[in-house]
Amino acid sequence: MLKTAALLLLAALLAGCGAMLPRSKETTASPWQSYQEVQQTFDKIVPGQTTFIELKELQLDPQASPNIAILNYSDVLRRFVPNASVSLADLDVGVKDCISAKTVCTGYEVNQKATNKKRDGNFLADFLGFHRETQTTGWAFNGLLLVKDGVVIYKLTGGQPVILQHEETRNPLGPAMGLAQKLFGTF
Repeated sequence: MLKTAALLLLAALLAGCGAMLPRSKETTASPWQSYQEVQQTFDKIVPGQTTFIELKELQLDPQASPNIAILNYSDVLRRFVPNASVSLADLDVGVKDCISAKTVCTGYEVNQKATNKKRDGNFLADFLGFHRETQTTGWAFNGLLLVKDGVVIYKLTGGQPVILQHEETRNPLGPAMGLAQKLFGTF
């Protein structure tokens, strides 16, 4: 009797304890803390003027800054001419110049991301698989630079300044649903 009462009390306490729900954080190592910061850095880059030395000062040196990919001629070509329906005439002047220069031109791809996932709701319902809510917030930035003879000749930026996603899963059978799927397959 006392053991049952203690278990019921524990279950009641855990049922409302959202602090017991999992949380996760995913951040790409970078000198920028927000989408706006990295966009402001890229706004300082002027194609035809900004040098590789200035890129280093802006912390866009792939040898010193984390998570900056170096793209070779072949990578740039695949990115901008994915199939025969795209011709060189369709491309920006800077891109054409880079592709024509072949190995003299290098691309730098910057992908920065920071997201937080937080589960909300009732711990017991989540734990048993009846009801789960997940909030995802953050930002994602991607930028591309083409550098020929030490000077930026092309820049492109994009991404998501604000990420806000809500996922809700309801499973009326709770843990029985997972067991039934294992026994009888997906239904």
